[in-house]
Amino acid sequence: MTEVISVRFRGGSKTYYFDPHGLTIEAGQYVIVETASGNEYAQCCEGNHEVPEQSVVKPLRPVVRVATDNDRRTNELNRKKEKEAFAICEKKIAAHKLEMKLIRVESNFDGSKIIFFFTAEGRVDFRELVRDLANVFRSRIELRQVGVRDEAKMIGGLGICGRPLCCSQFLDEFMPVSIKMAKTQNLSLNPTKISGTCGRLMCCLKYEQNAYEDAMKRMPKNDSFVNTPDGPGNITSVDLLREEAKVKLDDSNDPPRTYKGCELQVLRNGKGSREGIEIPQERPARYIPPQAEEERERMNTLLSAYSFREEQTEESQSSGERPEKRSSRRRRSRGRSGGNGGGQPSAPEMEIGKIEKVPVKVSGSFTAEKKAAADKRAAAEQRDQKEPGERSRRSRGRGRSGERKPQE
Repeated sequence: MTEVISVRFRGGSKTYYFDPHGLTIEAGQYVIVETASGNEYAQCCEGNHEVPEQSVVKPLRPVVRVATDNDRRTNELNRKKEKEAFAICEKKIAAHKLEMKLIRVESNFDGSKIIFFFTAEGRVDFRELVRDLANVFRSRIELRQVGVRDEAKMIGGLGICGRPLCCSQFLDEFMPVSIKMAKTQNLSLNPTKISGTCGRLMCCLKYEQNAYEDAMKRMPKNDSFVNTPDGPGNITSVDLLREEAKVKLDDSNDPPRTYKGCELQVLRNGKGSREGIEIPQERPARYIPPQAEEERERMNTLLSAYSFREEQTEESQSSGERPEKRSSRRRRSRGRSGGNGGGQPSAPEMEIGKIEKVPVKVSGSFTAEKKAAADKRAAAEQRDQKEPGERSRRSRGRGRSGERKPQE
């Protein structure tokens, strides 16, 4: 095991191992490290830790020191110098009429070397440009041509998902991506939908490729001849993530039905003829979700308990005993009486029996009105029982209240 620290340079997401050289460095601190091009200003992303010797590229370069205030000021001056160099280089490119696009300018820590990154469609003769820049900055000048992926990584931005670009956030190196991955994942082959900001295929196509390849091993291909719980048919489409397939049944004119992978018995994988293929009489079992399986087991338990209770009731009735319902009622009545046997009333019942009933007289205008209303209803019923002619003659001599008017 070797003790190292992990360091990340500006504008990159890849980490490098350096020898702490006896220093205790914590994550987040800035350090000065020794590189092939001289001392560099970098940030420690992981403090002192041990790694296997096989993962260390030798010779392991040391850490010079922890960055001081003077080192931070020097780094800020270099950033200002880079902005000035970017503007001057763009003017020189326009003056020489070169077909190149300047992307970024970087200066090493001691200012002895300046690197200009650019993109171009083909090769560019920039020898005159290098001489002009060397006369202006009086330092070593280096021009590097990079691709569109490196351009997107240096500039940064947002992807179609709304998040920052993966290459500028956490990807250590670019992964090879092919159009076959988009076909495997059943994605649209429209270039605008599967291309990133750089114009190349999106790096995230590689993330789920292993999961799709594993699902393809368990699922049949399109147009395969399979046997289902409802009969034989041909697969019209396959959903690898859900591990489901739509099958057009031979004996049905309905739209294709969806089946799980465990419900399919592959008789012919892929396109081909059905000659010589025997369809088995036994069909695959239908898939039951785990929740439905638990519910079915619970219902079976309840049904078995109910049938066992009915059997006990029939046995008790055949032996001359009382049914279970009556015994349960008797138990409930015993529970109300406090558990006393022999029908003896409990203490609260005895106290209630000692209370004498006192007659209560209701008086007042409200009772008188109710009595008068009852008399009126009885009189109306008697009138309805009489003949219509007599009822009409008597009704002439009555007022609205139903009472006879006094004769004048």
